[in-house]
Amino acid sequence: MSNHITPVYPESAAIRSADDWAPTASLEHLKARAALLAAIRAFFAARGVWEVDTPVLSAATTPDCHIDSFETLYHGPGAGAGRRLYLQTSPEYAMKRLLAAGSGPIYQLGKVFRNGESGQWHNPEFTMLEWYRPGFSYVALMDEVEALVRSVLPIPAADRITYRTAFLRHAGIDPSVATAAQLAEQCVPFGMHGGADIGDRDFWLDVLMSHRVAPALRGEPPVFIHEFPASQAMLARLVPADPSVAERFEFYMDGVEIANGYGELGSGRETHERLINEQRRRKRHGGAAIAVDARLIAALQESFPDCAGVALGVDRLLMLAVNASAIDEVVAFPIERA
Repeated sequence: MSNHITPVYPESAAIRSADDWAPTASLEHLKARAALLAAIRAFFAARGVWEVDTPVLSAATTPDCHIDSFETLYHGPGAGAGRRLYLQTSPEYAMKRLLAAGSGPIYQLGKVFRNGESGQWHNPEFTMLEWYRPGFSYVALMDEVEALVRSVLPIPAADRITYRTAFLRHAGIDPSVATAAQLAEQCVPFGMHGGADIGDRDFWLDVLMSHRVAPALRGEPPVFIHEFPASQAMLARLVPADPSVAERFEFYMDGVEIANGYGELGSGRETHERLINEQRRRKRHGGAAIAVDARLIAALQESFPDCAGVALGVDRLLMLAVNASAIDEVVAFPIERA
């Protein structure tokens, strides 16, 4: 009589197809990724910016109404019935705590997570490069973003236009004066009819940016779009000479957003107010409640340097470098094969 026991595997562990194990990216593209990561690290090493490593799991996350976080429960010592933690959507908050502690110029290169984001240019787990430059204006940081990208890709010099100019040129509407109803009317051809968002100007501006402005940039030279409306400042400073706009930029290559940067807001009080306002907006849009990060606020109230910061999508940059048409071509195992 045999004592052998045949193991029983859950259905999810069954092999669904012969090639389900294989990476979706070619080895050539994966080697290009390794080269890109090495080039990024060399770029910052040459400029005296040091690499940091902050937690992937955090007790706090962004209340941004357009971003949903992955949640989990920690059941270790002191956690009681379970302590809620989030997979980071960006290392921003932790990096700002390091800046407040006197870190000086820093960068982080690693994985971030956003629930529900999947498609041609999106995977819920992706690679982000984020860096902060004490003493830099957001204009100087645009120079450095361009220098980094041009160090790894043979691109022409980037143009720079304001957000208002971009909308006037490519959407035929002035975003500084158009009403929500006027913006909504421009979005009808895209099948967008509002619902709960009908009176939210920023919702309609985002639709026009993604459906009209960005597509018009395809085939054009790289471009920085800057001076976003103050209502879209999030944690960016307002322009002193014109507080209706923010020290915020986005960098586009061939119609694809590659980076999003700020002249960073350093006030703990104002940061708290803005996060509370975003909480309220999130609630209006039916999102789950997100607590304000008390440690971030405490750090900003203690000390924070005058600086600029930016987040750059490494997967998207790699896609453009190897002429890939979908993110699956540059990620070894996207969510469908994770």
